[in-house]
Amino acid sequence: MLLNRQSPAVQHSYHRRASVTGVVRRARLTTAIVRADASTTSVPAVEAKPLYDNLDVACTNYRRAPFSMRIEFSGPVKEAFDDLQGKGVLRKWGSALTDAVRRRNVFIGELRQVGIKSPDTIAIPSVRNDAAFLFSVVATTSVAAVAAGQLPGDWGFFSSYLIGGITLVVLAIGSTAPGLLSVVIDRFSQLFPDYKDRVLKHEAAHFLLGYLVGVPITGYSVELGREHTEFAEAKIQQRIIERQLTDEEIDSLALVAVAGMAAEGREYEEVMGQTADLYDLQRLLLRSKTKLSDAQQQNITRWAVWSAAGLLRSHAEEHKALIEAMRRGASVAECVQVIESAGGSK
Repeated sequence: MLLNRQSPAVQHSYHRRASVTGVVRRARLTTAIVRADASTTSVPAVEAKPLYDNLDVACTNYRRAPFSMRIEFSGPVKEAFDDLQGKGVLRKWGSALTDAVRRRNVFIGELRQVGIKSPDTIAIPSVRNDAAFLFSVVATTSVAAVAAGQLPGDWGFFSSYLIGGITLVVLAIGSTAPGLLSVVIDRFSQLFPDYKDRVLKHEAAHFLLGYLVGVPITGYSVELGREHTEFAEAKIQQRIIERQLTDEEIDSLALVAVAGMAAEGREYEEVMGQTADLYDLQRLLLRSKTKLSDAQQQNITRWAVWSAAGLLRSHAEEHKALIEAMRRGASVAECVQVIESAGGSK
């Protein structure tokens, strides 16, 4: 019993050593936490600038490269994104690749829940621009033909018939070579007051959702009806026609393909630019490893629009800021910085 008994001085010394040890351990733990936090925070803007400059250089080289070599030049773009993310600069690039973004059955009513104004018109190409162009041609040629008919002699007779035949020529081109007529109709569509805003919202959605699913964005365009197969090929670093796509690849790339029509559907009753989006989606579905029935393809289309609209709703501030950046012609690196700074941390 006497051996187990310690003097008050010894006990005081023991407790003091234990207290000091605890303080040291807490100090070491605090230092480790601070170091861990420091490693995960973004690098200063001054240090990030060269990384963003490298991204812009890679995107410029991609645009200047021959079309046949675009895949090879998309590699440095991806490396630039990887470097930015590795340094902790990019927090949102690829942030949407979660289990929540996985294919499931979606009903028409669910599209309204994510803001689609007219779900019944999704996947049905709009004819507003076509009808307006044809009406304008018919009206213009009719007035011109009546006016030409007032010319004296045979001039009036032949001129009115020649002018009236313009409508028939336009219809013939539309029936045999619609691609030629689509260029003219696209230029005509710019007369509509909502054209510019519609295009910016459409293209910003492709850019934003591509960014969120980890696509190395190589550039953007402010032309409605433009296809975006380069997004998919930059993502998989290979031409789509060269291999088949897994279900996971189909899921993420489908969101990017229909992002524009989802953005339009959230703002307008009629979706003007969905023809090219649906074409991009169809190209992806045709390369699927899993054989897809017509019903499955229809559901994937509906699910992709629903998911894209949901992401646009949850990243509304980023979408709005990106629209303004693209309106002033910002570079890819500037657009990326806008996305990262808007909306806070998701």
